[in-house]
Amino acid sequence: MKTIDELLSEGVAGKRVFVRADLNVPLDGTTITDDGRIRAVLPTVKALADAGARVVVASHLGRPKGAPDPAFSLAPAAARLGELLGADVAFATDTVGESATSTVAGLAGGQVAVIENLRFNAGETSKDDAERAAFADQLAALADVYVGDGFGAVHRGHASVLDLPKKLPHYAGHLIATEVGVLKKLTEDVKRPYVVALGGAKVSDKLAVIDQLLGKADRLLIGGGMAYTFLKAKGYEVGKSLLQEDQIPVVTEYMERAEKQGVELVLPVDALVAADFPDLKTKAPANPTAVAADAIPADQEGLDIGPETRKLYASKLADAATVFWNGPMGVFEHPDYAEGTKAVAQALLDSPGFTVVGGGDSAAAVRTLGFDETAFGHISTGGGASLEYLEGKTLPGLAALED
Repeated sequence: MKTIDELLSEGVAGKRVFVRADLNVPLDGTTITDDGRIRAVLPTVKALADAGARVVVASHLGRPKGAPDPAFSLAPAAARLGELLGADVAFATDTVGESATSTVAGLAGGQVAVIENLRFNAGETSKDDAERAAFADQLAALADVYVGDGFGAVHRGHASVLDLPKKLPHYAGHLIATEVGVLKKLTEDVKRPYVVALGGAKVSDKLAVIDQLLGKADRLLIGGGMAYTFLKAKGYEVGKSLLQEDQIPVVTEYMERAEKQGVELVLPVDALVAADFPDLKTKAPANPTAVAADAIPADQEGLDIGPETRKLYASKLADAATVFWNGPMGVFEHPDYAEGTKAVAQALLDSPGFTVVGGGDSAAAVRTLGFDETAFGHISTGGGASLEYLEGKTLPGLAALED
């Protein structure tokens, strides 16, 4: 695929460059609680603006139902982008209507505009090819060139991701080029030992990637809510812990395959448990108890890996040459259940190898828990996209950028 460096070498002064970014930031009302995804697209936007392009930034935010919804407006993201750029950023209050048309027409070379949430138009996510293509035609009228830089959306077959690049000269932005380069290090000529730490709530979300990694990784460390399905498959009592009973057969099969293929599949040896899920708003003390993984009381719920598991996982990461981590080890949003996730993050920092934090809740946890982002090898902006790449799937947004 062609990259933004090639575009810049060709010259963009005065051209309208449509940047499909990922500004899908978490909001508390109109307050952005984590601006990582906005900062991730800055190098591309700044490079284009500095080269004299008229930059049109577009993104989705949340899951509006194909119509305007003030709760999902990109106005806060546009304002934050302007703060980070140190320049005024115009904001269009629609996607392809009068405001978008006039806002883009009013841009001078070197100026930036953000158009409203793409998902306010039903054509963005439509499963009807013609409806999507029609919306892409309207978006194409706003631009001369397309730059794909919303890595968090490249696994979606949406109009701005799949259809629009086909209608304009297209290039990969700095972020997408970086993300693809990192993922190739996890799939092609991997340096070993290769250790993967997987957490998060549902084991069903990770089955496909586990299936692929059983043939590639040297060790798999399992934590988070998904670990209890594995523990149940071993015959352990898991109490009120998160459990996907219907996934026990496939989990059992994966454990058997890991043993046959010489992949070390490591499960928690203890857990922090409590009778009730913690209050994440007040963060009132939860007073958890540490118990062995095979001794979870029937009336208790596992909410984090325990102290012995933290030590175990740190030791399993200590000699890794390549590490991929996706998914927290527990309910990290509450201080009483954050230590497992902290321990894994710290183990990545202590590892001598190339470390990748696979986006989503893992990336949020790194920032929430106060770690230095620059100390990791790479923090992905797209958890779902990263996982699907590792699963071996073709990602529509990347395929569309290929010539």
